[in-house]
Amino acid sequence: MKMLNDLTINFKEAVFMKKMKKLLALLLAVVMVVGFAACSSNKEGDDKKASTKGEISVFYYTFSDAYISTVRSSMDKILKDGGYNYNDYDANGNQTTQTEQVQTALAKGSSMLIVNVVDTGSNDAAQNIINLAKAKNVPVIFFNRSVDQSVIESYDKCVFVGTDYEQAGHMQGQMIGEYLVNNYAKVDLNGDGKISYVMFKGQEGNMEAIARTQYGVEDANAVLEKAGKPALEFYDSANKNLYLVDQDGLWSSAAATNYMSTALAQYTESNKNMIELVIANNDEMALGAISALQTAGYNKEGATVIPVFGVDATDAAKSAIKSGSMIGTIKQDAQGMATAITTIMANYLNGANALEGIDTANVVGTWRVNIPYSAYTADSE
Repeated sequence: MKMLNDLTINFKEAVFMKKMKKLLALLLAVVMVVGFAACSSNKEGDDKKASTKGEISVFYYTFSDAYISTVRSSMDKILKDGGYNYNDYDANGNQTTQTEQVQTALAKGSSMLIVNVVDTGSNDAAQNIINLAKAKNVPVIFFNRSVDQSVIESYDKCVFVGTDYEQAGHMQGQMIGEYLVNNYAKVDLNGDGKISYVMFKGQEGNMEAIARTQYGVEDANAVLEKAGKPALEFYDSANKNLYLVDQDGLWSSAAATNYMSTALAQYTESNKNMIELVIANNDEMALGAISALQTAGYNKEGATVIPVFGVDATDAAKSAIKSGSMIGTIKQDAQGMATAITTIMANYLNGANALEGIDTANVVGTWRVNIPYSAYTADSE
């Protein structure tokens, strides 16, 4: 009887084990199918990601511009974090070089052109780039350096991201005027009741430079007039342009340093014709002027400070403002510009409306996005 019971138990265990093996085999098969499907799905997603993220070609008018370098750093991070295949191109201030770079990128199958165009003196360079891109059905985003509305609107896959360049000039002029009204006697080193100034213009024919040069002085004069003070006087009466321009069009600190050093050899406190105010279209030129002033004994700790104003709010300019060697600047939001550009880029790549996700307050028509400016002084920290 015991033997019979043992046989019965062994038989039941065998049946149970057989069923368990079948069940395990079934479960393993299910797991493999699910795993294979997931792998296939992931591979398909990766392939899709790669196909929609071909080379993003980013063209800079020069890598050496301090503000543009900040935009580049911000944009590189966004593109890298997003897993995009991208390439940065440095035209080094040469439009022919940049056009050739665009042609090379398109020949390699670029899926997006992001362009900081070199030549802003006419529409030709930007229009040529659009024509090249249009032939390949590749979207174009121009940024920072102005491109005419008619050029942008000549292609339905083109947008400009920049700033309201007139606003920068107005804000800078207001800042300068208010500072002078509050510090007039201290700034008037010559004691003649007037303020002698120098204006550094970044580039001929550039709309940002033109507006900043005009309104930086006009709006300062409006504030001075309201306070009963005379208008600013350009330091060199023989200069009918009322500005000094970077002949290379690079808005460079070197150009401003050279100009300022030359001027300070002739226009001095002892000659009663000292330059009492420096206005620059950007921070690089402002810092270049400060370098020359410091060599001459000004704008350093314990010394007389000639007020210097710029545009961009680069890190170097912020440091100069903190140290007291520079008075103020107008912040041009590099991170905001990079974010807007890459948002529009992603919209194009995903087949969405180009301006989807962009603050409507910053959108002009369907062709332009303006990144807001803000004033930056020692009180901004």
